[in-house]
Amino acid sequence: MAQKGNNINIQIASEEHLAYVDTILQTIADAAKVRGTGIAKRNPDYIKNKIVEGKAIIALSGDEFAGFCYIESWGHDKFVANSGLIVVDEFRGQGLAKNIKRKAFELSRKRYPTAKIFGLTTGLAVMKINSELGYKPVTFSELTDDNEFWKGCQSCVNYDILLRTNRKHCLCTGMLFDPARDAKPDPIPPRKLGVYERWLRFKKFVFLGGNRKKSNKDGKNNVLKSFFSALFA
Repeated sequence: MAQKGNNINIQIASEEHLAYVDTILQTIADAAKVRGTGIAKRNPDYIKNKIVEGKAIIALSGDEFAGFCYIESWGHDKFVANSGLIVVDEFRGQGLAKNIKRKAFELSRKRYPTAKIFGLTTGLAVMKINSELGYKPVTFSELTDDNEFWKGCQSCVNYDILLRTNRKHCLCTGMLFDPARDAKPDPIPPRKLGVYERWLRFKKFVFLGGNRKKSNKDGKNNVLKSFFSALFA
């Protein structure tokens, strides 16, 4: 059943919404250019399949596209990711991203009740939404080891960082909801959001600036690991 708020319907997508696939992909591509931090590209057929399988959430204002998100399972359904969260510019500032994310989270819990739900993001707003749903920041080692998931990062402009660190670090922050552990949400306080912002700036400095010689790789990994532990322990 659709959720209604501010004349925007948020619902599980179906075949009748396949006509929006090109718009969805273009919106994701435009957001990637604006952010400059990298968003993995999506294949049209992949998005179509998610819609047909009932694993996508779409937001519409009348017939106008407003937002989208989809879910995908990994590691023999032990992990679920809510991916491709996007909101059209003119519909931002209304809490739409939060409502879409919540709907996708509810769909994930319904279809995969025992799975750990995770995501990768560089956006502070998404981190805040995730924390309100019960996600916690984690190292990449706690996420799925399914190679097919990580292959999806190949189209991201920052994929070389993932390779250089042996899949231990990137500009994204990993966040995880474990149904066996995180039954009660523990939202990030505003003060802590500033810590996340500094964490992202620090990673940009380490990976996008300065010397990238191979001899510095282990040192960078150790510094990041220690800094992460200090911030999010």
